[in-house]
Amino acid sequence: MIPRLRAVVVGPGYIGPVHIDALRRNGVEVTALVGSGSLRGHEAAEALGIPAFATLTDALASGPADCVHIATPNYLHAPLALEAIEAGKHVVCEKPLAMTAAEGEELLRAAEDAGVIHAVNFNFRFYAMPRQARAMIRDGGIGPVRLIHGGYLQDWLLREDDWNWRLDPGLGGSLRAVADIGSHWMDLMGFVTGQHPVAVCADMATTVPVRQRPVLAAATFGGQTGAAGAREPIDIHTEDYASVLVRFSGGAHGVFTVSQVSGGRKNSLRFEIDGADSAIAWDSERGEDLWLGRRGAPNGVMPRDLALLDPEARSVTSAPPGHAEGYVETHRALFAAVYRAIAAGAPPAQPDYPTFADGLRSLRLCEAVARSAAEGRWIETGAGE
Repeated sequence: MIPRLRAVVVGPGYIGPVHIDALRRNGVEVTALVGSGSLRGHEAAEALGIPAFATLTDALASGPADCVHIATPNYLHAPLALEAIEAGKHVVCEKPLAMTAAEGEELLRAAEDAGVIHAVNFNFRFYAMPRQARAMIRDGGIGPVRLIHGGYLQDWLLREDDWNWRLDPGLGGSLRAVADIGSHWMDLMGFVTGQHPVAVCADMATTVPVRQRPVLAAATFGGQTGAAGAREPIDIHTEDYASVLVRFSGGAHGVFTVSQVSGGRKNSLRFEIDGADSAIAWDSERGEDLWLGRRGAPNGVMPRDLALLDPEARSVTSAPPGHAEGYVETHRALFAAVYRAIAAGAPPAQPDYPTFADGLRSLRLCEAVARSAAEGRWIETGAGE
């Protein structure tokens, strides 16, 4: 049982309430919601029954807190994380960890020097079936891994009147689809296979070069896209799409595609891992099943059944077969791992959650992808084992 711990959440938008729900399900008290003093922030705090504050400084001064969760636009991640670390608080940060790898290096050093527990919300690691794939690969179940391929497809920015803060490089960074969703795919493949990209060759495109920005802000996945009202044309300078050839640290080769303009794909992270003996595939939109590909025998589908799962996969799941688990449950499981470490007073020797070191690797990978696309050649990532 996790002792009663307290958290401050920064960011009242789409992902902030997801953090709050998962924290409460873990028995963590959310003592403050920071929303930049906006009306929307106060309304969100009131709806969730949490005191609202304009700044993190004010929230931390209001009472005890063990951990700060950062769920803001990307440009605020680094300064807020640094403020929390300097106040001696543990930190859970949304990805990307920072706007640049240099900022990520500063944050990792600061967190390690302060001795605080630090985590990045790569929540896909906490789906049961990718963990099952990880266990099978670890135990030699598909033979040596040869090929790793897949992608992450969405359609929420398909139309020219779809708008979100992520389209503004000043708020979200110079990369969008790669940093927002490609980072999840690359991190998950490193976690599942134990192999990380050591070289990349990327192609990127902005398929909607001009968008119609509404006067009123649109929320992420909030159904406000395409709404009536005053709009202005805005030139777009971040990618809607990318395809990336990858050479992995263990000798595997692969490719992945990310897109936020693929009609009908709501949140489809997909991978197939081809070993010397057989293959494994998974799709987050059908997350209860793991596909098993065989030659010389029928292909199969393994369900999320506690009786069939490896102990590592069972550790992040609890619902009976047929009672679908998904995106929300991954946050509960990730935060449970983080707060076990907080309750213990120190991070484990081998953290069972993604840390700032993983966030830094992701930033370096994204910068390598951007450089490859700009220069039209293979780029070494410097982010291997």
